[in-house]
Amino acid sequence: MRWVSGFFVALALLASGCASPPLPPAPAADPLAGTQLYADVQHYASLGEHRFGSPADQATSDWLAAELKHVGLQTSFQPFTMGRQYQLESASVTVGEARLQALPFWWPPADQASFRLSAPIAPDGTADASGQIVWLTLPSDQSAYLGNAQRDAIAAAALRHPAAILLSIASPGEQPYAYNVAQSDVPWPVPVLTIGTADAGVLRAAQAAGRKVDIAVKGRYQQQVAGRNVVARLDRHAARTIVVSTPTTGWFTSACERGSGIAVFLALARSVAASDLGANFVFVATAGHEIGHGGMEVFLQREPPPAETVSWLHLGASLACYEWRKDETSQQWVTDRAVDARRTLFYSAALAPAANVGSEGLLPLRRVQVGSAAPPGELREIHAAGYSRYLGLASGHRFFHNPGDTPATTGPEALAPVAQALDRTLKLLASPE
Repeated sequence: MRWVSGFFVALALLASGCASPPLPPAPAADPLAGTQLYADVQHYASLGEHRFGSPADQATSDWLAAELKHVGLQTSFQPFTMGRQYQLESASVTVGEARLQALPFWWPPADQASFRLSAPIAPDGTADASGQIVWLTLPSDQSAYLGNAQRDAIAAAALRHPAAILLSIASPGEQPYAYNVAQSDVPWPVPVLTIGTADAGVLRAAQAAGRKVDIAVKGRYQQQVAGRNVVARLDRHAARTIVVSTPTTGWFTSACERGSGIAVFLALARSVAASDLGANFVFVATAGHEIGHGGMEVFLQREPPPAETVSWLHLGASLACYEWRKDETSQQWVTDRAVDARRTLFYSAALAPAANVGSEGLLPLRRVQVGSAAPPGELREIHAAGYSRYLGLASGHRFFHNPGDTPATTGPEALAPVAQALDRTLKLLASPE
């Protein structure tokens, strides 16, 4: 059955806010049940946009700590600070009556954290765009991280001395796309806002007519921004330890990108707590992913588990997201609820048997044994820290790093097989060799 997206309705409901945080779902009898997993995804998304240092970030760590403590794990917060964060309150790009989705591109100029302007879009090829807006379109490279090609293109556009740059990245979701950045990245010399390619027609018409575009951004920089990891332990005085980790922060509501991993993370913790597996367990939920992997770095610096006795399972991005296509008649995004085919299991050679056996039957799935090159995402920190026994699951999806990543991007029947496969994998890791 074809299913039509309700993204913008859901997004409006999330944006409206509420007086107090929503109540978390009551745990189901079977922690691996799809209904429980999806309820956790919905709750995570309902907390709001999950950028580091935001109210949603704090509410998420409160919720995870309470859930992990409830099932009997020794749970604590691991507070830390990141050097800076840009806290956005609002951003709008308006052309006449049309208001476009937009997000400032990290990092904005410090002296223009908030600004307003009204200016036309400079004609293509204009060498001096002073007092005008440069509209730049870049191809999608399917990466989560800002790379040199994008950085160089934006820097070249800034040399035209525009008042601002509008950036359309041709991501599959046609919505504003955000790249993960590092704390060491230098702010742009002029404001840059990312907008969706779905709005290209509006901008093209405005450019041709010389019509002004109105931009209004309200935000502020904060220094030494507080955040925290959640660390939960189950000590069974065993010889081996299994670490399970997942990031908690992201650019938008990140329902499938982050929420699917968080739902599986909770499911595995609940399953392990009710088991008699002969291993110690550490569950760590890390913050700061989108602006420099701060939480994972802090965990590895302060509380590194002994590498010689540890097997590590990392739950990366987009574990069970639907494939989407645009209906030719309605021009709406629709899905048949098939899971995105980019899902990949990365594993070190030492864990090849457990990785392959545990994931048997999980489809679609590509398996990649990691060599000397660093794996993607936060697995790279685990790899760099010298851990030789690790595996991690990750994928992309059409609305990855887009505001359209709402609970509509996943569902119970997609989530349950992932949790079940990784639960089998943990049992294999905990078994005597």
